[in-house]
Parts: sequence; C-alpha cells; structure tokens
Amino acid sequence: MSEPLPIGAAAPDFTLPSHLGDTETLSSYHGPTGKNVVLFFYPLDWTPV
Repeated sequence: MSEPLPIGAAAPDFTLPSHLGDTETLSSYHGPTGKNVVLFFYPLDWTPV
C-alpha cells in the first residue's frame, strides 16, 4: 500500500475502467485551460472498482 498524498498535492495520472466498459484517464480531463479536477471516490457505491 502506498502512502497518502499530502493535502494540496497533485494526483498522479491513473486509468480506471468506467461503468460503460471503457477506460478513463485522469490526464484526459486536464485540458489546456489548466482547470482543476475534483475526484470523488465512493467506496460503498456497489461498483467493482
């Protein structure tokens, strides 16, 4: 298990399966405008991820 990121640190790029069977990569959401991306993880959301 890795160490948690410090508050305010940038998340490393990662790829996960979507509910539609595709893959989603964090870096694909960070466009040229430099806007922030907010991540929410629901550990009890009945999803296989």
